[in-house]
Amino acid sequence: MTVREYREEDLAAMTGIWNEIVEEGIAFPQEDLLDEKSGREFFASQSYCAVAEEDGRIFGLYILHPNNVGRCGHICNASYAVSSVERGKHIGELLVKDCLENAKRLGFGVLQFNAVVETNIHARHLYERLGFKQLGTIPKGFRMKDGHYENICPYYHEL
Repeated sequence: MTVREYREEDLAAMTGIWNEIVEEGIAFPQEDLLDEKSGREFFASQSYCAVAEEDGRIFGLYILHPNNVGRCGHICNASYAVSSVERGKHIGELLVKDCLENAKRLGFGVLQFNAVVETNIHARHLYERLGFKQLGTIPKGFRMKDGHYENICPYYHEL
């Protein structure tokens, strides 16, 4: 499996995987699904997007963009999405490692995650194994799909 910059022909698969995470309602803050037009615009607006691909099939993706502007513009943010039927195969790890390399290549100094849901144990263990540091906990910072609130844990990694 390789991780590479996305191409136009990847957009349908990327949008489908992204929407799957949004529909689950337990990880991404977005509530609106992407369609063909909004998906194309959304992914094109990022500083960098990549997909995990094998034999022409897309298994996951990430987006990378500035977390802030001006004096904080050296801090970037990223989101990762892996198809639900492909989870548990270390695809997320490949995506995060590639993202760290590309964030540094693009001149960012810190990769920060603003809202990792505390109960997202698999993601948290992966981030910690790759050297991310937790900044604390924000009580009830994420509204789950069913309406209850979960804590969020900001993380960062110096590049």
